[in-house]
Amino acid sequence: MSFDGSFTHAMVHELSQTLTTGRVSKINQPYANEIVLTIRANSHNHPILLSANPTYARIQETQIPYVNPAVPTNFTMILRKYLQGAILKEVSQTANDRVVHLHFTSRNELGDQQELLLIIEIMARHSNVILVDSSSMKILDAIKHVGSDQNRYRLLLPGAQYIMPPKQDLEDPFKGSRDDLDQTIRDYPNQEVLAQTLQHQYQGLGKDTAAALAAKLHETGDHAAQFHQFFAGFDAPQPTLEISTKNKTSFTAFPYPTTGTQQSASTLSELLDTYYQDKAERDRVQQQGSVLIRVVRNELKKNRTKLKKLQRTLAETENADEYRIKGEILTTYLNQVTRGETEVTLPNFYDENRDLKIQLSNQLSPNQNAQKYFKRYQKAKNAVIYVNEQLKITAADVDYFTNIMAQIELAAPKDLIDIRLELQQGGYLRDHDHQKKAKKQKRQKVSKPDRFTASDGTKISVGKNNLQNDQLSLHTAKRTDIWLHVKDMPGSHVIIHADNPTDATIMEAANLAAYFSKGRESSNVPVDYLPVKRLHKPNGAKPGYVIFTGQRTVYVTPQSDLVEKLAD
Repeated sequence: MSFDGSFTHAMVHELSQTLTTGRVSKINQPYANEIVLTIRANSHNHPILLSANPTYARIQETQIPYVNPAVPTNFTMILRKYLQGAILKEVSQTANDRVVHLHFTSRNELGDQQELLLIIEIMARHSNVILVDSSSMKILDAIKHVGSDQNRYRLLLPGAQYIMPPKQDLEDPFKGSRDDLDQTIRDYPNQEVLAQTLQHQYQGLGKDTAAALAAKLHETGDHAAQFHQFFAGFDAPQPTLEISTKNKTSFTAFPYPTTGTQQSASTLSELLDTYYQDKAERDRVQQQGSVLIRVVRNELKKNRTKLKKLQRTLAETENADEYRIKGEILTTYLNQVTRGETEVTLPNFYDENRDLKIQLSNQLSPNQNAQKYFKRYQKAKNAVIYVNEQLKITAADVDYFTNIMAQIELAAPKDLIDIRLELQQGGYLRDHDHQKKAKKQKRQKVSKPDRFTASDGTKISVGKNNLQNDQLSLHTAKRTDIWLHVKDMPGSHVIIHADNPTDATIMEAANLAAYFSKGRESSNVPVDYLPVKRLHKPNGAKPGYVIFTGQRTVYVTPQSDLVEKLAD
């Protein structure tokens, strides 16, 4: 289900019950299109996410941790100026549209009371968060500025008059059904066509909601009562996560007809946290890590191209012995070679004296031609040694950057800090203010690994990037602790902080190793484990690289619910 007008109705109802009369205690903008207001209400802090993300726009209370930028944005500073300490009077919705108004009252710099509106427009790529002075309806600022060159209908700029989005000429379904409902159902006996028709008659019906309503209205009984009963479900929601037979997930305010499986949540906000946990995090990582991703992709492309060239060069050097043989045969039969010839046929004593045709330079003497072949042989022989060395180095670089890319794909936004530092230390990423950044790097500490607790209470640590992995496996862990890693693929270093863990703990730690690896979506993932004392880091090896012996292997299928259960 999309975050349509009907789901917005249910969310507004939930937030109103929780937040009304609460006071704004913190305002942060962790990501480009998202604001988090922390509202203190009923002796609890409630982090409220206002997202204008083009793909995941929404409003909800969230418990997903976020990382604040070192320097707040201008929009954050404006919100803090006007809303810090403000009281939330009301949460309302415009008809059944995806527009939510947060009504605040606060004091201005002179101590006079002022009324403010924080408007969240949930409209895909046109989504926005706008602060408005209620008395004049003038825009104080917006998270996305929209000028006349982008939208002729309305400006979304500081100082402009706030104009509502264009109104649709549709009925609000929460005010009851249209008089022609029975006729509409008779006219459209096909459920799919009825759903499309209802979308054009009633405001705020996403595709899934319209389909569920059409299914309800096709049941026998009083259609007006069925219509009312359906929309009453949004006022008493039963938050539901649906997993289809194709393993696709969707969220609804209450159970819709489905052929898949359904899971319940205690609140709509908890439901959205579950649904968006990975999707929104991936999107945030893509946004914040765009520079890192570009650098790593470029390095991968460069090294893969180099690898192909080296492999071609190596194939060419396989003919080195042929040059040596031709040189030796020419030396043996110098008296049968005449200067000025461009080729000669001589017996090959390495091949039962079969005839061998040898190309010559007519500008060189017979002996010089033989020496030319010896030089070509020596050059090719030396090239084999060099090319093999370069092949080894380049293949290691490809593996390294493949591992970095896998770490970015699995990373939370907070994990990107260490990955950026690693690329800077390796000389792959440079900042404009290089000297200033270099000083910061000396002071910057590697973040701590994620911590988990096994069912029997044993502590488990998981490194999320190469710098964490090195710190964890080579410095923090005891020699008797147990180290785990997925076999032959990129993944996290996992440490069981015990010298003799139970089989159950080993399997739980192996599940973590598989989950935080390239094999997250696979089944029967092989995971190696061994005591830390058997690890060794070769001199000059890149961050995160270790070699080991004497490992054992177990096979696990990653389970996200187990990971959540073990998390500290």
